[in-house]
Amino acid sequence: MTGPHRVAAVLILGLALLLAAFTDPGHTNRDRDRAPAAAVPPVGPAAEPTPGTPAPPNLPTGTPRWRSERVLPDRGMLVAYYGTPGTGSLGVLGETSPRKAFRRLQRAAAPFERPGRPVRPVFELIVSVADGHPGKDRDFSHDVGRAAVQEYVDAARDLGALLVLDLQPGRTDFLEVAKRWEWALVQPHVSLAIDPEWRVRRGQRPARVIGSVGAGEVNRTSAWLSRLVVEHDLPEKLFVVHQFRTSMVRHIGRVKARDGLQLLQHVDGFGNRGQKLATYRAVARPDIFAMGFKLFYDEDYNRMGAKAVHRIRPRVRFVSYQ
Repeated sequence: MTGPHRVAAVLILGLALLLAAFTDPGHTNRDRDRAPAAAVPPVGPAAEPTPGTPAPPNLPTGTPRWRSERVLPDRGMLVAYYGTPGTGSLGVLGETSPRKAFRRLQRAAAPFERPGRPVRPVFELIVSVADGHPGKDRDFSHDVGRAAVQEYVDAARDLGALLVLDLQPGRTDFLEVAKRWEWALVQPHVSLAIDPEWRVRRGQRPARVIGSVGAGEVNRTSAWLSRLVVEHDLPEKLFVVHQFRTSMVRHIGRVKARDGLQLLQHVDGFGNRGQKLATYRAVARPDIFAMGFKLFYDEDYNRMGAKAVHRIRPRVRFVSYQ
């Protein structure tokens, strides 16, 4: 084949191969392992999701939700109303309906917001309430009715709030009481708090003594809650320990961190500003916990505002109003 004919043949062959690459049905299969190009989002009405369409997953495959969905806002804080359903005697949350309480909570939380530091609203609901009498179980505590608690579970979910179930167990082990609330704790937005003030021993009565709990019981309860989070692939939960005396949590240095839980120590002392800060500094263990702080509408004198709370060190990440 002469030189000019050879060049022409090569050009024709190359053109044929190029054409085949774009018409070959197997072309797409060869590229199927490549990452698809990002879709351009629709504009206007077409951008609205179809009703009932589930949200697309947004986590890398195999990543537990508790590792990616943190309960504390990044650099932000939580602000809560505290109480029990149907009465204001134990806190402001029970003074009105959940939805009306939420509007009041939003107003209380607004001063805590800072640029780049979001605030998340919280209902902290006492669901096992300590009693001064033994009751039918002889444990000096009773559970709030499921229907009343369900109302807060539903309202918190609908309103975008976190719900923390608070336990005052009387003479019963915290773990035993916590298990009774598993039906609510499997919800992604529901967390747990334990209040050692109301954990009394045999022969003691709530309100006549200040109760306490050992680190072993704390760890058994947190281990159970951690398993619940991991096994149900839930977002991270708060595990709150209320405290205003060092004696309320025995051997606190032995409290263990847990997968899927953010441990938080909530310092509950009331009084004037100096008294509250003295209690906080005496009790705080930021080496183990994120820190919480309670503000009392009635018991505090010259109650702290948001600016004063932001100045507290170690830094407060959770504030509740009672």
